[in-house]
Amino acid sequence: MTLTFYYGSGSPFAWRVWLALEHKQIPYELKVLSFDREETKSPEYLAINPRGRVPAIVHDGLKLYESVAILEYLEDRFPQRPLLADDPAQRALARRIVAEADNYLFPALTALIEQTLFRSGPIDAEKLAAAKSGVIEEAGRFEAVLTGDYFAGPLSLADFVVFPHLRQVRRIEERQPGNGIGDRIPPKLTAWMKRIEALPYYEKTTPPHWKG
Repeated sequence: MTLTFYYGSGSPFAWRVWLALEHKQIPYELKVLSFDREETKSPEYLAINPRGRVPAIVHDGLKLYESVAILEYLEDRFPQRPLLADDPAQRALARRIVAEADNYLFPALTALIEQTLFRSGPIDAEKLAAAKSGVIEEAGRFEAVLTGDYFAGPLSLADFVVFPHLRQVRRIEERQPGNGIGDRIPPKLTAWMKRIEALPYYEKTTPPHWKG
């Protein structure tokens, strides 16, 4: 049975799943839901994910949401082109980085987005500076962990989880020059991002509304 993938443009959590689907060459049907039209809150979608968020998948009768659970399911169900190493230490490292990205990097990024892309009213210079500092601090932590081409040995789930978060940092600068962190993404992370962007399926998975 074809896997159905429910996606929302710009969601870093949905983007990570799309990258994994493409990397593992899993056949899927893409369902793009509009946030503006509140399609994630429709009765049809709430029957799949009662929390009304993306991503979600439906496969072989299984309705699954929460991006990390989906990534783990894809890894177990479709072992081709693995995104977790055989070595237990590398697998644990990848999972730890996934947790750090969601528990620390994402909240720091959210604070910056709230002061920039989602801001209403005048800029609060003090809050903006604090938000920038939080992202820069987290970027430095991830820079220290990156000791090779990728975060946990070969290309892994860790890379697909961290990348969409950090790519949003650049998105802020593209939309509001000067309100992002500019060129303060550390050099090893910048080089790593270029490696992800060189993947053959990167362009396909880039959020559609970012291409306009």
